[in-house]
Amino acid sequence: MSILRGSVYSLVSLASIVAAFFVRPDRSLAKQNPDPQTQQQIQVRDALNQGVQAFKNGQYEEAIQQFSHAKQWDPKLIDARLYLATTYASQYIPGAPSERNRQEGEAAIAEFRELLNIQPDNIAAIDGIGSLLFQMAGQPFDRDQFAESKSFHQKHIALRPQDPEPYYWVGVIDWTLSFRADRELRAEFNQHARGDEQLGEADSLPAGLREQYRQEYGTVIAEGMESLKHAIELRADYDDAMAYLSLLCRRKADAVAYESERAELTAVADEWLDKIKEIKQKRMEPQPP
Repeated sequence: MSILRGSVYSLVSLASIVAAFFVRPDRSLAKQNPDPQTQQQIQVRDALNQGVQAFKNGQYEEAIQQFSHAKQWDPKLIDARLYLATTYASQYIPGAPSERNRQEGEAAIAEFRELLNIQPDNIAAIDGIGSLLFQMAGQPFDRDQFAESKSFHQKHIALRPQDPEPYYWVGVIDWTLSFRADRELRAEFNQHARGDEQLGEADSLPAGLREQYRQEYGTVIAEGMESLKHAIELRADYDDAMAYLSLLCRRKADAVAYESERAELTAVADEWLDKIKEIKQKRMEPQPP
């Protein structure tokens, strides 16, 4: 399981945000301005409708221009800010190194943040920031951005504790941080070790290194495991959460002192993989009419 897999799911999360807010262009606007009377209200409505149409036609610069106009005419209109942020976000490509790409991601985050200043409990903006920060933190690797991304998923949990997805993302981020730390510790150790003392990816950590890892990431690993278990409690067939729980069991195995504990955690990790196989096989079976 790699960080790339997590990024793919993050893109799916953003795509769902895009779909939710571009299916019916005047859905929320109708509630905020049910019967436009002033010329400004008519201009705002027209700008939103033209922006949505431009977005659907792949004319993103035109969409941004129209949504920006609507935002300027009515700064408190949630839809204008949400559409604008989502248009920027839809253009961001995870891992692409160009300055333009980075600016697209930062522009989306800035717009989502502005929206939260007006409506702090807007789930779409909270998820948008969490998703984008996760994508942007991967390349180059940025621990602080991963931590901030996690904080937004935790905000989602505080608002909607029965949603399984944010618990999943907390677990993914905790695995990402603990996995990276493990690889960095091994690489640093191997720089000074003789050939027969080199640590492989699956080798137990030496006692001193293991204690350092436990002190720095033991809490992170425990948090991630609990979060993923909660996601599975909320969605019994959540195989992606099971996959990362299996991986975090292996992270915890690197932080325990005794080989018997390590073997037990490795066995639990394998049990989760077996459970995933069962779920996938069941999904492939023909469903009764």
